[in-house]
Amino acid sequence: MADMQELTTEVLIVGGGPVGLALANELGMRGVRALLVEQHDRVGSQPRAKTTNVRTMEHMRRWGLAEKVRQASALPRGYPTDVFFLTRLYGHELAHFKNAFNGYSDRDERYSEHAQWIPQYVIESVLRDGVALRPSVDVRFGVRLDSLAQSETGVTAELTSLGDGATFKVKASYLVGADGARSTVRELIGAKLEGQHGLGSHYNTIIRVPEFGANPPRQRGIMYWLVNPESPAVMTPMDTDNTWTFGTTLKGDKNDLSPEEIRDRLYKSVGRPVDFDIVAVDRWSGHRLIADRYRDRRVFLAGDACHLHPPFGGFGMNMGIGDAVDLGWKLTAVLNGWGGSALLESYQSERRPVHLRVLEVSVQNYSVLSEHLVRDRIDSDDELGRKVRAELTAEIVKSKAQEFRSLGVVLGSHYSGSPIVIGDGTPPPPARVMEFEPSAHPGCLAPHMWLDESTSLYDRFDKGFTVLVTDPSAEAAGRRLLEAGKADGLPVSLLMPNMARLRELYGCSLALIRPDQHVAWRGDAVPEDPPAVVRRVCGFGAIREAAETAA
Repeated sequence: MADMQELTTEVLIVGGGPVGLALANELGMRGVRALLVEQHDRVGSQPRAKTTNVRTMEHMRRWGLAEKVRQASALPRGYPTDVFFLTRLYGHELAHFKNAFNGYSDRDERYSEHAQWIPQYVIESVLRDGVALRPSVDVRFGVRLDSLAQSETGVTAELTSLGDGATFKVKASYLVGADGARSTVRELIGAKLEGQHGLGSHYNTIIRVPEFGANPPRQRGIMYWLVNPESPAVMTPMDTDNTWTFGTTLKGDKNDLSPEEIRDRLYKSVGRPVDFDIVAVDRWSGHRLIADRYRDRRVFLAGDACHLHPPFGGFGMNMGIGDAVDLGWKLTAVLNGWGGSALLESYQSERRPVHLRVLEVSVQNYSVLSEHLVRDRIDSDDELGRKVRAELTAEIVKSKAQEFRSLGVVLGSHYSGSPIVIGDGTPPPPARVMEFEPSAHPGCLAPHMWLDESTSLYDRFDKGFTVLVTDPSAEAAGRRLLEAGKADGLPVSLLMPNMARLRELYGCSLALIRPDQHVAWRGDAVPEDPPAVVRRVCGFGAIREAAETAA
């Protein structure tokens, strides 16, 4: 028998969805050799995630893909990302949320990219195109992971090519399981999902309705919550012509709908009969689950493989891409010798609190669905009906606003208290869902600023670390920190934009920015021991620091 083929790489990524592809882009941008394998073809019409949020679009900008995302969207530039609550699609309006998910294209000082409403399968296509431009990354679809074994120096995985049944081995320094809710990697390392299963059962139908192209709802938006006693539902347009999703809840032990039942529910949600074709259906259940651990030595979990929650708020795919970014720069650092063991240990300690917070918010959003908002006489055209709708409008605004205005979660989640972040003795900003106030508190996302009409401060950050000088008088101190980093082999550069507002925005004269654009340290003068600061933020050990209040 011939010996099994053996490949070598630095990072083996299992899973070719948005999280695995994001990690491949992050590693590829940094020149790390990676092999991505995926057993499915990942081609389909199910939109799944539709919100690519502000922070994910900023990552797309770093990867050179933001404009490609906008070009790939079936919705034109300037399409209003508004959310409507209606009794029926052609019925009475109950509430209107403008600029949902911060998707308006107006320039905002707080971020460099606005959100984009676009199906997940289109995002995956853009990410695949991006990976194709990364010479250090190889992608193979139709490949299944069968087993893995670890040693002190690496991971050996056995895989099968599903096309011809051939088996082969891959030897890698690290393996990342980005293989979704039914993760094989999670099972192989013995990690367990803990929490609540089956919070609810739902049925999404992708439909084509020619009438919606010729006679769309009176106001354009990205989501229509339809509140009525016969068929409460949520409908979303996937293009400006006639392709929509129609989402409804399944009750009791019911797990499917016949075409006739779909038609009946759709007619009642729309408010009148319409001709339509069914493109695809997708059954899904809501869960609140998180893995008991994200790592076994050289194997890591990311995305749905380690956290699952209801999709209300648009966090899921975006949170997984955030995992990929966090893990990507840390793996790069360790592989290239400028990152220590504490860097990889910090992956779970930094990301898990973010996941727990998002689980809490998304479950809270999920607690109020269309059917929970139904009231008697909600459709009536008389005075009592108008009164019922007015009262319900106030309730909707109170209970649902945070679902569509969550910048406090998207940009405000931070790593204060992380073992690789150096506190400055100040408390972290309070956790908010809707409100976001930029803060340079260590662990927070570096506050954003536009340097000119098209250049973001983030565009000037290095792929490694950046010593940001916000006050020109601190240039000498900044250079001392820069030289300490370079002497330790750290990829680091100095940035001194000389913008008057920057010192006030950051609340300090100096800030050390991590490769993921979070603040690692800040101060008004050079640290007493610059090399110790560098070692700490790169995971090589602790230093004595001011007491801080951890998040």
